[in-house]
Amino acid sequence: MELPAEYLMSSSPDIPSLTYKNVAVASSFIFANALFSRAFGLGLEGTLIIAAARAVVQLTVMGQILQPVFQNENPWFVAGLAGLLASISVLEVYFNKTRHRHDWMFLTVAFSIVGSVGLVSFLGNAFAFGAEPWWRPRNYIPTLGMLLGNAISALAVGINGVLRQATENSDRIELALAYGASRWEAARPVVVESTRTAMLPVLNNMSVMGLISIPGMMTGQILGGAPIGDAVKYQQIIIFMITTSASLATLAGTLLSITIIFDDKARLRVDRIHKNVVNRTWSLRAIVEGWWRRLRGHRGGNDERTPLLAEGSSEGRRSPGPHWAKGKKATKASADADERACPSANTAGTSSA
Repeated sequence: MELPAEYLMSSSPDIPSLTYKNVAVASSFIFANALFSRAFGLGLEGTLIIAAARAVVQLTVMGQILQPVFQNENPWFVAGLAGLLASISVLEVYFNKTRHRHDWMFLTVAFSIVGSVGLVSFLGNAFAFGAEPWWRPRNYIPTLGMLLGNAISALAVGINGVLRQATENSDRIELALAYGASRWEAARPVVVESTRTAMLPVLNNMSVMGLISIPGMMTGQILGGAPIGDAVKYQQIIIFMITTSASLATLAGTLLSITIIFDDKARLRVDRIHKNVVNRTWSLRAIVEGWWRRLRGHRGGNDERTPLLAEGSSEGRRSPGPHWAKGKKATKASADADERACPSANTAGTSSA
């Protein structure tokens, strides 16, 4: 099926064809950042390299997947890819973006992301963009990706804020409950502060857009040869959709979290909040970071600083040693000297006893 002309972006003759050689040149910026991190002891060099490698691999795979989807325009392909992107977003928030979890956290994140992003992406593509059909992959998939990327960041910050305040400021919440406040009255400041914090990056981005920064979608369309006026309108619609989906996801996630950490009797259930501990023993990041530490050790010698009290080691346990024995003997000798110097006090103490 041939795509209409208004949905195809013609390549500009002024833009050269890019290869992975150009990508390799741009990757030198990442390695420069890694060297700075190494020089200042920030410890971010491994994370930088891993994130850059993930970006290259993931974007390459995404390009290979999008090509047949755009060409076929099959609604089942679009639905499958949209479901895959939403599932990855939910897993990313559940495993990597939050420091705390509550019971039924997976369902909370899934409902917040799927409900908010699905609703906004449908309404935006069907009515704001006017795409026919509304699931046209060239419009729907890029829009869905931008909405998901911003929604997971805002949702993670919002849920983190609620669970963090519930654990750290539980005495204040329980005091309000003791004075007769309902669970919604006691949790309202928590929800308001968490939602404001989560929405702050999105609002700041929207306020400086076009004044200081040129958004990525608008830049891509301009570089691709689209008319500047159309690129501006597309970006305006996208930022409104991003703000709406992020706010809906954050509000849904925070409210659902409140309903779970408070029971029906208006009691704060801190026992339903757990630390987000992820077993990364066999993760790609753990493997690469382990090889990176070994490489640093071979190059610079054994420059790792051994802690004075290593956890789990026999050397790090506070066991009585020779210094402790000497200190004990010195203390006993001092006590004997005091006893010889003050015999009257000891005699009085004995007689009174």
